[in-house]
Order: sequence, then structure tokens, then C-alpha cells
Amino acid sequence: MAATLTGSGIALGFSCSAKISKKATSSSSSSNRCCIKMSVSVEEKKKNFTLQKSEEAFSAAKNLMPGGVNSPVRAFKSVGGQPVVIDSAKGSRMRDIDGNEYIDYVGSWGPAIIGHADDEVLAALAETMKKGTSFGAPCLLENVLAEMVISAVPSIEMVRFVNSGTEACMGVLRLARAFTGKEKFIKFEGCYHGHANSFLVKAGSGVATLGLPDSPGVPKSATSDTLTAPYNDLAAVKKLFEANKGEIAAIILEPVVGNSGFITPKPEFIEGLRRITKDNGALLIFDEVMTGFRLAYGGAQEYFGITPDLTTLGKIIGGGLPVGAYGGRRDIMEMVAPAGPMYQAGTLSGNPLAMTAGIHTLKRLSQPGTYEYLDKITKELTNGILEAGKKTGHAMCGGYISGMFGFFFTEGPVYDFSDAKKSDTEKFGKFFRGMLEEGVYFAPSQFEAGFTSLAHTPEDIQFTIAAAEKVLSRI
Repeated sequence: MAATLTGSGIALGFSCSAKISKKATSSSSSSNRCCIKMSVSVEEKKKNFTLQKSEEAFSAAKNLMPGGVNSPVRAFKSVGGQPVVIDSAKGSRMRDIDGNEYIDYVGSWGPAIIGHADDEVLAALAETMKKGTSFGAPCLLENVLAEMVISAVPSIEMVRFVNSGTEACMGVLRLARAFTGKEKFIKFEGCYHGHANSFLVKAGSGVATLGLPDSPGVPKSATSDTLTAPYNDLAAVKKLFEANKGEIAAIILEPVVGNSGFITPKPEFIEGLRRITKDNGALLIFDEVMTGFRLAYGGAQEYFGITPDLTTLGKIIGGGLPVGAYGGRRDIMEMVAPAGPMYQAGTLSGNPLAMTAGIHTLKRLSQPGTYEYLDKITKELTNGILEAGKKTGHAMCGGYISGMFGFFFTEGPVYDFSDAKKSDTEKFGKFFRGMLEEGVYFAPSQFEAGFTSLAHTPEDIQFTIAAAEKVLSRI
């Protein structure tokens, strides 16, 4: 079940047939959720809300780290207000160093799909740590996680683990160029594939959040082979192939965009890209760092029934620890060293802690009812927020698929980054700050998707909807 982008204020569901070629999960179950009760009333929380300690810590951090953070969006520059400094997280909740508690819809930007600090994952990590934290040599845990990924993701016959989504995208692009003997590639405006030079052209995520056209320090030579097109625009893609005959190695895309806000593909878009790449001897790459194991157990490619040639993964497959991966057809992957000549390496790649957390996270996700439950609560959350916007007179649109969602302060529909930029970011900032005071933590950017988890309860969802209506009525 997915949701259309609509200006009416209601997210309307439509069915999408998914070709399940490998392992899938079904049937609703609530056994995997944990609930932490709110310890004080909403009004008491508001009265006691302070960020004094966070302010002091962040002030000190700005003298130690650029902008006070290690990833730009955390500085709250696009939403205003004081960044919160987190002390702990458990289940669906986070607590800052001032003692404020939040229902969290960021989930560490996606990995926390079974909830923060899951007891089984923590216990497994404790056992692994007794044996060591990093070996710089093969370990059996790599085999286990690799087998799980290969059995789940339709396109992946072999996989290489790395340490981040950026590394995964760097490696997969180099591989596509090596396999095809071509150098140019197509990416879509507003899509984010990490901070490597060739991807920082009309990028999303923090680049969009901060309103940067592109990043200084990227030489023209590094982006001369980067071609861009609007998302959901097949005609533009066809024109690029016509203008660059025989020169394009691959198309890379977020099959569902999460780095320009939440944007779904038109029904014919991904199918059209699959056809165009096959017709032109190019590879189709799904960047599923965000959507992998989130939209379905087999990712967006299972959900939409379209199999790419190569896939990148991250976030969820590390269970909250640093990880990335790329994989695909065996004949392509066998070009990767040491099996083949395409070189890529990493000191901590396949480290036992990330492998352990990933294994236990995927085990949980493979249980019956996982994705039905995520779909149910995310539908309720998205519809509830949009209905609150309608009641309070705000132009809003939004949508969801499984445990991923988003909304914009614009009539919509939103089909690409140019549509997303019509959103009222000042109003979003007010909404974000108001929700923070109510005890709800959304992504501090209009141009980032939100995430639910198995730890979110129906009570969490109802609390959030009520808080949203309260905040929207004040804006």
C-alpha cells in the first residue's frame, strides 16, 4: 500500500503489484513492539521544556567541530531553534541531556526500524564484543549477513560490504563504469547518493536543506560526466541518451526519493528506466540505502517488481552501526577485486559488530506481520497529520509507503525536486519547533523523509496526530 501526493490533505492509498521473487513477509503482528510510557502529562512537559544544557553543549561543540556537528542537518539551520543534544534512546523514544523525551520519527535517519537499543541486538553485540571489535580479516558473520541479503534482495547475487552509503555509491558507480567501459551516468535532481564529488550535482539531503546549488571544492573534471534529469521525467532521460549515444554507463536513482522529502515514482517511471537502460546497453542502479529492507523485505525492487542490475544498501543492514553495501548480478560483481580488476577496499569493511547488528535486525524484519504493521501505523500517522492540516487551514500534501513517509507545506502534488521546493519551509520550521516542544522529533528539514518503526505504538501515533493538530492550529 502506498499513498499518493495530494493537495486535499488526505493521503489516498493505491495498490501496487509487487513481484515477489524472493523472501517476503506478511500478516500483522504486534509482538515485536516495545512501549515506553510518557512519564508526565503533555502540559507538564511543555511547562518544563528547556534546552539549556543542549544549548551549552552545542555552543561548546561549535568551537570543536565545523558548525558544531558531524553532519550538517543536525545543526537545525533550516528550521531554526536550538539543536537538541541526545543522551539516550530506547524503542520509539529519545531523551536529550535536558531530560526532555521525544517520540522519534528520524530513527537515526532510517536504521532504527525495529526501534532504538533493541534488547536482542544489544545482547548479540555484547557476545560479539567478547571476541573482538574488528579483525581486519574474514569472519563468519560476513557470510551470514551476505546470505541473508542475497536471499532477500531480487537483484543481488553477490554483495560487497563497505562502511557507509557514500562508499557503496562510490563503489557501485566505479563498477558500472568498469563493466560497461563508459564514463557518463545519469542521476536525478534532488536525489542524494552520498558526498562523493560526482554525486554532488543538484543533490538532495543536506545540500537541499542548506539551499546549496552545489558544493565548493568539487572540480569541474569530477562532474563533467554527471548528467542530471528531473525525477519522474522519462522524456528528459530519453533526450540525454540521444545526446550522449553510447557514452552512458548507468542510471542511478532513489527508487523512492527520501532526500528531497518523500516523493514516489509515477507508475510508469521505474519501468521506463528499466526499458531505456536495456535498450541502450546501460546499467540500472537502485540506491536503496534508505529504501532497502524498509519498503519491503526485498526493498523497493520487491515492492515495485522491477529488478535493477546493481543495488546499494546501508542503514538498516547495519542495525544502527556504520555500514554500506553494493551488490548485483554475478557477472558484474565478479569484476570487483580480488575476483576482478576493479579495486575497492576498506579497513573496517565487514566488521563483526555491524554484521551482528545487521543479522539480528534482518531476523526481526523477516518475521510475519512486519511490513503490514509498518504500513498500518504509517498510513494512520500520515493521514492524521494531513487531516490536521486540512482542519487548521494549511495547504499540505504527503504520502507514505510502509515505514517511510513525508509531507510538504504546499498544495501539491509533488513529483520532483522543483515541486518540493514550492513547500513553505518557514512554516515547516515553525511546525518542527512546535512539535519538538510537544515531545515529537521529526527530521529537522522539509527535505528529508520520516520513518516509523516496529517500536512505535498506536498510542505514539495518536499522540503525534493530536500534537500536530495543536501545533498547526497555532501557526
